[in-house]
Amino acid sequence: MSKEKETPERRRERLRHEELKRNPTGNMSDAFNRAENGNLTDLTGSLGWKSTGILILVIIIGIVVASIVLK
Repeated sequence: MSKEKETPERRRERLRHEELKRNPTGNMSDAFNRAENGNLTDLTGSLGWKSTGILILVIIIGIVVASIVLK
């Protein structure tokens, strides 16, 4: 599809993907900021698989530490 006939939705999506490629750290920041008024699906949907894995590990480690401290 040529750029002249590109729909606004496609253009927004293309620009978003280009921005994510140029600035992956900003993507993580956007994901956490979005989580303040979004849900977990929005958070993990905008993170890559590595970031999602790290987030899950942090949550699990936090639960384990909290259970040990609160005993």
